[in-house]
Amino acid sequence: MTVLTSTATVTVNPAFMQEIKEVNQELWQSFADLRHRCSRPLSPGQCRHLVDWLSELRDQLALHFALEEAYGYFDEPLEVAPQLADKAGRLRAEHQDLYADFSELVDRAEQMFFDGQNAALALWVSPVFLDFDARLRDHEDRENELIYDAFDSDIGVGD
Repeated sequence: MTVLTSTATVTVNPAFMQEIKEVNQELWQSFADLRHRCSRPLSPGQCRHLVDWLSELRDQLALHFALEEAYGYFDEPLEVAPQLADKAGRLRAEHQDLYADFSELVDRAEQMFFDGQNAALALWVSPVFLDFDARLRDHEDRENELIYDAFDSDIGVGD
């Protein structure tokens, strides 16, 4: 049996959240392409394209998080299962940290490029990007679990 609460909480709109994730295939493909590229040594000659790519990804990630927060999460629902509210609140709060970390990565990559440190950039960026990518994929996996949990809660399968 699911216990409901009516306190100030956060919940998810699973249909909108799932649609946002499905529509944003360009973002996920760009991350997959960059993940593949960073899984092998980068040459200093690739840095210009890499910095541009990272900057574009930062913009796409900002839009993705903004859409999720605007349409996928809700504040103060009338009734929500407490475990869903806790999970939703934690996941939504992660957006700010993830975006700030990625912005910091991009800013540093741009600075290294503009300072002519292409060899250092080529060595530095891959492990840092791959670490961020793993964190983002973990976050997205947990959001997908939240979507399924919310669908189950709505139709009563999780009872």
